[in-house]
This record gives sequence, structure tokens and C-alpha cells, in this order.
Amino acid sequence: MEWFGKSHKYFHFEMFSASHLVTLAVFFFVSSAIFLYRKKLNGDGWRRFEVGSAISLILVEILNHVWMLVNGVWKFGRSMPLELCNIGVILCILLLMTRKKFIFELLFFIAILGATQAIFTPALTYDFPHFRFFHFFYAHMMVVWSALYFLWARNYYPSFQSVIKLIVFINVLLPAILLINHQTNGNYWFLRHKPETPSFFDILGPYPWYIFSLESLLLVLSLITWFILRKLENSHKGRSHF
Repeated sequence: MEWFGKSHKYFHFEMFSASHLVTLAVFFFVSSAIFLYRKKLNGDGWRRFEVGSAISLILVEILNHVWMLVNGVWKFGRSMPLELCNIGVILCILLLMTRKKFIFELLFFIAILGATQAIFTPALTYDFPHFRFFHFFYAHMMVVWSALYFLWARNYYPSFQSVIKLIVFINVLLPAILLINHQTNGNYWFLRHKPETPSFFDILGPYPWYIFSLESLLLVLSLITWFILRKLENSHKGRSHF
């Protein structure tokens, strides 16, 4: 069971390698399918699929912690589900289980601006077909796909207040994450240093300025995304009157 072990056989993930490109192709294919079949996905018959997807995420996350424990790599400073994408997975599970608009508002920008970036520039060590490879991409892609599903199929559009809620949510959690990093010698949210692998953080400046750059960029991109979707929502409502 090398695929579930700590074997260095798969210890060589490279960005935009064949395995990464195939994964990106799957990501684009499913995302496109959600958009193209959005009207068919709007029926109540998909409720079981939503709940099943939530359960699958729970099981995959549990299995990930089992992998870390079995292989002796679970540590308080890096293994707790505190990364922003981990929080995105938790929000995704709650959204799929409850369909609450408030949860969608928090999840959407984390998914589109955070999880998508992680899919394109993964902070990942293990390559295909290791379990960690599947876990990383499945969790991140499900977060994005769920956000797109509720946007396109369920017509959950974020509002300007959604941007405010997200910024407040992030800044309320920020002191707690800083404290946990200090107590555990961790690097949650990359608040102590950038990822060791190439990533989007590399263009945001040196420590600690990239943290302020990241939050400013999050605000600007969230507003731009909201503005674009607002136009699309108004267009959609306008067509629905004819």
C-alpha cells in the first residue's frame, strides 16, 4: 500500500506536470458541465447528491488525518484543519448539508479566489497516484465545484454584503490563527513564511508585507468578482421577465 504510505516513490510532484495538467483538465471539464447543465441540476432530485458529496468530503478528511497519524506526521503546527482551504471544506460541507445562503456567502470567495489558486499552484509534495494527491485535489475541487453549483444551478449570488461578511470573517479568525501559530510553531495561512514551493505568494512581496498585500488583493478581487456577478445576476433577472 505504497499509495497510502510515506513512500518517497511518489515524492516528486511538479507543477504543470502531466498529472497536474490532466487534473486541471478534469477540473475544467466538470466546471463546464456544471454550467452547461445548470438548469437540469436545479431540481430537488439532486438533494441526495448534495448530501452524498458532503459525506464524501467528511470521509476523505477523516482518511487524511488517519494517513497523518499512521505515518507519524500529524503535528499541531501543521495538521489541524485551520488553513483557509480547510475552512473552505468545512463551509462546503455545511453548505451542502444545509443550503444556507449565509454559508455560501463565506464560501464563494474562498472557493473562487483561494481554492482555485491552490489548484493551479498546489503546495503539494506527493504526486499521482498517492492518496495525498487525490485528497488535495478532490477537496479543493469539490469546494470550487460546490460554489459554482450553488451559483449556476441554485442561483445563489453573492452580494456586496457578502464581501463585507467575508472580510469580517477573515479578520475575526486572524488573531486566533496568529496565536495558534505562535503556540504550535505553525504556519497556518502562511502567516509566518511563504510556501516552500512556487506559488502566487511569490509576487506579493517579502514577509510580512505579503500578508497585507494578500488581504488587500482579496478585498479588491472580491469586489471585482461581486461586481461582475451583479451584472450577470441583473441580466439573468432581466431575461426572466420576458
